[in-house]
This record gives sequence, C-alpha cells and structure tokens, in this order.
Amino acid sequence: MAAYENLAASYDRLTNDVDYRATVDFYREILNREGVRPRTAVDLACGTGSVSILLAQMGLGVTGVDMSEEMLTVAQQKAQDLENPPQFVCQRLERLCLPRAVDLAVCALDSLDYITNPVDCAQAIRRVYRALNPGGIFIFDVNTPEKLRAMDGQVFLDEDDEVYCVWRGEFDEKTNVCAYGMDLFQRQGKLWRRSFEEHREYAYSEAQLRGYLKAAGFTNIQVYGDRRFGPPEAGEQRVYFKARKGRIK
Repeated sequence: MAAYENLAASYDRLTNDVDYRATVDFYREILNREGVRPRTAVDLACGTGSVSILLAQMGLGVTGVDMSEEMLTVAQQKAQDLENPPQFVCQRLERLCLPRAVDLAVCALDSLDYITNPVDCAQAIRRVYRALNPGGIFIFDVNTPEKLRAMDGQVFLDEDDEVYCVWRGEFDEKTNVCAYGMDLFQRQGKLWRRSFEEHREYAYSEAQLRGYLKAAGFTNIQVYGDRRFGPPEAGEQRVYFKARKGRIK
C-alpha cells in the first residue's frame, strides 16, 4: 500500500499536535535575517496543505507540490475558501518542474527523508535550485540519523474517537533506512476499517545534505537546531537547513 493512500483522510487528526504556525514563523525569521521578502513560494511535499495555507495567508502566491493525490485532495478542500488559495500540483520532488520560478522553497516535517535513494535526493535538490529565482531561499528540515536509529523497535500509538493508529519503527543499518509499519483503523459508521501502510525515511547526515546543496549550486548554507538559531546540539532530533541561490551579477 502506497504511503498516505489510506492515511490522508485521517492525517490531520493524527497530527493535530504539530505546530505548523511555529514552523512558518521560523521561516519568517530566517527570511527577515536574510533580508528577503518573497512574493512567491513552493511548498514541497506539502501533504494536506497546512504550511501552504499559512504561506498563502501571508500574501504569497503559493504552489503546493506532493506525490500523493489523496493528500492533495484534502489540501484542496481545506484551501477552497481562501481568498488567495495555493495551487496544488501532483509531482515527485526529483521531477519537480514549475511553470515559473519562485522566490522561496520550503519542505517541512522531514519530508526530504522520504526520498530513500540518495541519488534521487541529490536530483530533487538540483530541481529545487532550478525552480528558484536568483537570490531565492530554500529552507527544509530533516530528522537526524540519531533520532531515526533510536526509533528501532519503538512502538507508537495515536488515537481519537474516529481513528486508531499503531506503528513500529525498524532501522536497517545496511540501507540506512527507518521503516514504519503502520496499522490504521478508521471508523466507518458502526464498523472499523483496517489498512496497512509502510513509511520509509533515509537517515541523511548533515555532511551529505551540505554536499548535495553545494553540488546543486547553493551558497550561504546554514544548519540550525530545531526551530532555533544556533548550530545543532548533541542529541538534536530535528535540524533545519537554509541555502540560497546566487544572484545574477
């Protein structure tokens, strides 16, 4: 079963503790420090569109990109009443192709980790570079390898009145991939519908991602701790990257 095929309808219920606004506020702080005032943005691996909607409410022209049609269907429903709704496009990041360049690219909630082939990840970053205007900013976050390794053997439970989700992490040292086997039970009237999905994340190191960014042409690369300015600390579970496309001289 493809990731998010069944989860899409319940995704927002299961992630209602995620502070998307704090993430977007951190983007705003980075942009202020960089002296950048974007007018257009692409939200990569946008999922159900929570970040896309917040960016649109800031007055940006937003394109949300995701490979899951099911997640994009939810995103479109959530954004339909906005005055300036994002445009949603179904694409894989390693094949990203926008009709026009943008000033800002963001990729939230360790979505880049879902590209489990390093060659494809490097290609996706090159595509992001091409999609940006000169001087454009790319901001993304990833889970640290330490966090993904610590997930091995861990069992997690999320539930509310309409959905019950239990999942177990397994980290493979040979492939450097953490797989999450996810059993999902969704209420349908008096019955419960059961489905299974597997989600996989690659444990990218800071050095790997810096290398991909540099090879793509990005400069001014900085790595921060989890939604804070300053380098990652020992035991950090999530880190943010900021990189810039050079201006035309």
